[in-house]
Amino acid sequence: MKELQKQDTGELEILRAARTGDLDAFEKLVTRHEQRIYGLARRITGSDEDAQDVTQQTFLNAMQNLRGFRESSSFVTWLTAIAANVALKTVRKRRGLPTRSLDEATAPDAEGKIPHPEFIADWRENPERLVDRQETRRLLDSAISELPPDYRAVFLLRDVEELSVKETAKALDVTENNVKVRLLRARLMLRERLTRIFGDKNRSYAPVDHSHNDPHKTGEQS
Repeated sequence: MKELQKQDTGELEILRAARTGDLDAFEKLVTRHEQRIYGLARRITGSDEDAQDVTQQTFLNAMQNLRGFRESSSFVTWLTAIAANVALKTVRKRRGLPTRSLDEATAPDAEGKIPHPEFIADWRENPERLVDRQETRRLLDSAISELPPDYRAVFLLRDVEELSVKETAKALDVTENNVKVRLLRARLMLRERLTRIFGDKNRSYAPVDHSHNDPHKTGEQS
C-alpha cells in the first residue's frame, strides 16, 4: 500500500478541478476511494450501517473542506484521517461515550507500562504481517474487531493503511508517543489472541515479572 502515500498526478488534476466546484470531478474522487474508505469504516465500527454513514459523512466533510487540503500531502491519507475520526466518533456516540480525543480516552497508566500478555507461545510472525494472507484474513479481521476502538484505529492506520506515526498522530489528534504506545499494545493484544489459535500450546509459558530488575523500584541507579 506504499504507493497510496504518493500523490497521483492524474488524481491531482481531478482534485484541482473539484476544488473549483466541479461536481463531476469530485464524483470521480468518490468513485476512486469509496470502497477503501468504507472498508476502513467497517473495520473500525464493526457495522455495515455505521460504515455506510461514516463513508457518506467522510466525503461530505472532504467536499466542505477541500479548499483546505494541502497538495504537499497525499489526498488518500487526508481522506483516511477524516474517515478514522468520523468512525471513532460514531463508535463513541453509539456506546454513549464522550467524543473526546484518543489521548484522553485511553491515556496510559501513571507509569506508562505495557502489560504482559496472559498467554505466550512460540510465534514466528508478527500479526501485522498476516494482513495480506487470504487464509488468515478472516481470523485476523475477527481479532482486530475485538480490539478497543481507539487501539483498533491506530493499528489500522499504521499497519494496514501504512500511514506514518506522524500522519497517524495528526489524523487522530494525539501525540506521536501515544501512537507508538497504543500500536504496541494493539499488537500485543493481537499477538495474544492469534497465539491462542496459531501458537504451540505445548511450548507456552507464563509471562515473566521483570519488576524486581527495575532500578526505579529497587532504588538502584543506572
